[in-house]
Amino acid sequence: MLEWLIPAAYAQTTAAATPAATWLSFLPLFLIIIVFYFFIIRPQSKRYKEHKDMLAALQKKDQVVAAGGLLGEVVHVGDEVITLEIAQGVRVKVSKASVSYKLTQADLK
Repeated sequence: MLEWLIPAAYAQTTAAATPAATWLSFLPLFLIIIVFYFFIIRPQSKRYKEHKDMLAALQKKDQVVAAGGLLGEVVHVGDEVITLEIAQGVRVKVSKASVSYKLTQADLK
């Protein structure tokens, strides 16, 4: 009665999937993984390694910036904690991991 309104849907036959077609269906997934590796994972691990090396090379008299924005001179370096002198006679202990970066002479000018 309503066949003119809703056309009948007939099953269509498809060819069997070939191994090449199956492999090609995973190609977009592989491409996304490669893009994530080169644009997100690799640069982040590189920054982590540079930060770890910088923390290992900290010495007395280095000028550093802590995560909270504290600028100071390293007075004592421990395994997990460093002591910063942020003003004449004012010393603060901070976690070594909270040091953001080491200032260079060009940064101080």
